[in-house]
Amino acid sequence: MKTPKVEIITIGDEILIGQIVDTNSAWIAQELNKIGFEVFQITSVHDEEKQIIDALHAAMKHVDIVLMTGGLGPTNDDITKKTLCKYFNTKLIFDSSILENIKKVFASRPEFVINDLTRSQAFVPENCEVIQNTVGTAPIMWFEKDKKIIVSMPGVPYEMKEAMSREVMPKLQAYFKTPKIIHKTVQVFGYSESDLAIKIADWEKNLPENIHLAYLPNYGIVKLRLSGTSDNLLSLEFSLNQQIDALTLILGNAIVAYEDLPMEQVVAKLLLSQEKTVVTAESCTGGNIAHRFTSHSGSSNYFKGSVVAYDNEVKINLLGVSTDDLEKFGAVSQPVVEQMAAGVRRLLNADIAVATSGIAGPTGGSPEKPVGTVWIAACSEEKLVSKLFHFSNTREQNIERATQAALVMIKELL
Repeated sequence: MKTPKVEIITIGDEILIGQIVDTNSAWIAQELNKIGFEVFQITSVHDEEKQIIDALHAAMKHVDIVLMTGGLGPTNDDITKKTLCKYFNTKLIFDSSILENIKKVFASRPEFVINDLTRSQAFVPENCEVIQNTVGTAPIMWFEKDKKIIVSMPGVPYEMKEAMSREVMPKLQAYFKTPKIIHKTVQVFGYSESDLAIKIADWEKNLPENIHLAYLPNYGIVKLRLSGTSDNLLSLEFSLNQQIDALTLILGNAIVAYEDLPMEQVVAKLLLSQEKTVVTAESCTGGNIAHRFTSHSGSSNYFKGSVVAYDNEVKINLLGVSTDDLEKFGAVSQPVVEQMAAGVRRLLNADIAVATSGIAGPTGGSPEKPVGTVWIAACSEEKLVSKLFHFSNTREQNIERATQAALVMIKELL
């Protein structure tokens, strides 16, 4: 069965000058991949008629579906609708249903006034099928040409996501037949991407033809994503599970998760299932571990708080770290980080605590403790573990890799 191919075209000068980051394409690609569509190419163009039309002509030679985002606002620099009229050799017509939808969307906002610019949103190319925007003013436009589909959507992420989830993806699934696809993800800690590839080379070489492997490294964790296609989902599920069982025999405890979730959510599920709480004492990570936990709704059920102990006085006065140990071993040391973990667990009355102390860089290193040196400790009432890590010379990488390592240590303690 042929996999339908998609090109994503993002429209907007703001993307090409780096004013905003194109998160739309990444989200669309992930969601389409889940339901059996292949993203062939992602293209970004200026708000210019010729660039948009050239991109459409090029895309239609190679793909079955073109998904466009951006350029649908009411101002003069939003030219997508007029450009689509030229591409399809048609004209703009007024669609009263769009205006009624806009009134409905903003019915609860008395300050919102429909002016001429807002009213202009109700003009669409005559040959399109209108999909109403339930959270904004710009309509979604669906075109069919030579058994291929072009969809134009707003560039505002929450508007695009709502349209894709509610209408566009179901319509695409009804229009095209796609192979059944299942993804399974295994997260591995403690290997570089290249070392891991060498370790599992024989296993990878013997994967069935319908199962493909992708390596997705992310700050000390490598995700191995197995993607299988088949018309028989039960058989495919069984085959994927067999491969993961074989992988587990090779990697053992290096596998830290069997699901595609951020590590803080993997840890959160364990904390909730065991009815335990966690706290953090952070020096070099500066509250990043706490931020990761609290980025998710419901984190108050397991996360109690954090002490960002950047200065030694905070370590001493709040966490009970020994002055003598600080002077003898330095802040980046096993005794200090262990006392930080024990101190914050005691201070905030939690079941589990983790602490970090290191040299994030780019300054502050020494021959004995170069940039990237990080000590991490995790403790419960019964157990205390600590590890020394040597990361990179880049500050962001050191903070993120220390955060990942700390989360893995919490998981191991649970």
